[in-house]
Amino acid sequence: MIIAADFVRSIKARDSEFTTNQGDCPLIVQFAANDARLLSDAALIVCPYANGIDINCGCPQRWAMADGYGACLINKPELVHDMVRQVRNRVESPRFSVSIKIRIHDDLARTIDLCRKAEATGVSWITVHGRTVEERHQPVHYDAIKMIKENVSIPIVANGDIRSLKEAENVWQMTGTDGVMVARGLLANPAMFAGYEETPLKCIWDWVDISLELGTPFMCFHQHLMYMMEKITSRQEKRVFNALSSTAAVLDYLTDHYGDESLSKSL
Repeated sequence: MIIAADFVRSIKARDSEFTTNQGDCPLIVQFAANDARLLSDAALIVCPYANGIDINCGCPQRWAMADGYGACLINKPELVHDMVRQVRNRVESPRFSVSIKIRIHDDLARTIDLCRKAEATGVSWITVHGRTVEERHQPVHYDAIKMIKENVSIPIVANGDIRSLKEAENVWQMTGTDGVMVARGLLANPAMFAGYEETPLKCIWDWVDISLELGTPFMCFHQHLMYMMEKITSRQEKRVFNALSSTAAVLDYLTDHYGDESLSKSL
């Protein structure tokens, strides 16, 4: 989630928050925004390199809502309408998608109304996280997602508490949606959709190879490894690994603990 205002105003923000390459396709860039003009400015910057943008209308974090971003937008359908309309008017490519990701209201009729209005505005699809703004760890309301899907014609994507390929398939069948979106589950196990229950070592080494080849910044490189190794390391190992502060230290740790001959020879 990139803050559109910062992205537009700061070269440093653009350089640190958005990098891609030709193999990174299809690519959707998610923005946090509360101003239609700034969002459309941001969309114009990324449109030569991406296939679409997504407007975050679902983040429940206090800082985001206090600044008018994220889930507070589900209560501002007119603003969502204006943001989608301006992006549509200013980005010339008809294939450029504009989607939104939302949470649900306590009164589901309001959510359905929001989705219908977004559909009329030209939203490409809607991802629905099946919890209200106040809910964090409570069960996901998949029945609500199903009802939303039944009331609009555009694609609906289900989101919330999907931790395995089997769960993804179950949610897809349960809701009748056009797809599923996974967040934390894929951070912890990028090989989930290949059927793995936890991150295989090959996936970890693949990420190392990709990062070294592309020059991935250390913080991003390290953080994704922390997610991937969550289930395969002890508490003590986590403390040691999470405290590492350089790419060289991470590579030494991985080679010592999970020895990869090809990497060892290249170092």
